[in-house]
Amino acid sequence: MKSPFERFGKPSKDGAGSNNAKTPQRKTAKAGPRKESTPERGAERGGTGKEPVFGRKTGGSGGRMAMHDAVRDNDRERRDAVAASKSSRTGAKKSKLSTKSPYKGGGKPNSMPVFDPTAMPKNKTEMRLNRFVAQSGICSRRDADALISAGRVQVNGKVITEMGFQVHTMRDKVQFDGKNIQPRSLVYILLNKPKNFITTTDDPEGRSTVLDLVKTATNERVYPVGRLDRNTTGLLLLTNDGDLAERLMHPSHKVRKIYMVRLNRKFEAEDMEKILGGIQLEDGPAQVDKISYVEGRDMDEVGVEIHSGRNRIVRRMFEALGYSVEALDRTLLGPLTKKNIPRGKWRILTDKEVNFLRMM
Repeated sequence: MKSPFERFGKPSKDGAGSNNAKTPQRKTAKAGPRKESTPERGAERGGTGKEPVFGRKTGGSGGRMAMHDAVRDNDRERRDAVAASKSSRTGAKKSKLSTKSPYKGGGKPNSMPVFDPTAMPKNKTEMRLNRFVAQSGICSRRDADALISAGRVQVNGKVITEMGFQVHTMRDKVQFDGKNIQPRSLVYILLNKPKNFITTTDDPEGRSTVLDLVKTATNERVYPVGRLDRNTTGLLLLTNDGDLAERLMHPSHKVRKIYMVRLNRKFEAEDMEKILGGIQLEDGPAQVDKISYVEGRDMDEVGVEIHSGRNRIVRRMFEALGYSVEALDRTLLGPLTKKNIPRGKWRILTDKEVNFLRMM
């Protein structure tokens, strides 16, 4: 089986392989099989020969494919940035990538869908009280159970402490601490975060936040799921679905994340072994799922797959070994990638993607 890194060959200088039938075909020797990525080839590039190759010591073919896609998306993003820069100088037309989305049911990047806050699914006029409270945006469903038990929720003027109490969404009047509440439309926004934006809903110092980037996405109040440092770029999910947010952030669900890391110097093979074995940090041991050099890049760039959501964990692991992280980019979040989302842009998740996240 071919490695996914071998599927994209380089075009030849003489234009061989074109569809022009009139072009005479040269007689060439039969090409042999491509060389496999091995530690010996790593030694030829200047390494020690002991560096792990992504997909062997560090994971299977799925890991190779994910890392390949992550690198390809990063390359595409860099090309788009260069094209956008040239376009601004020459007045050329914008790239199709920024105006077209391949997702069924999804709109263009940064296109605002129409939401009806009072709309409910057909034939679904009743729901459990804790779900009703959670969908009103007050809290998650687990926290709603505690609020109901504490007697802070009333239905038609009567305090209800039963978790499974059924509420008629059209007829019943539900109140929390004396204020009327209604379930809201759930919104799921995937953002490709740029640098110099804070992952918070409000910054006392007046700095730009990620909510400034998605303020045209919806009229609903959304929150970031997890966080990315100010200088960290890449995928960030924002939603008002408290249940899903809590599920994605809980370590027991082991949501997969891939980061591209660029260091201030060559990453030594011995240090890669240390990270694979686990690094002791001030708040406990830190473990990665996979780590490898990025194919076709310098040895100061590595890919890291991890499921932990602890604060600044990727940066702290490398800093503990004496490295400085010059660039950190999250390229994969669960099943979601940066495909067709330029830096600083966003898109609304499709129903299929949302259902997949709920099944994780």
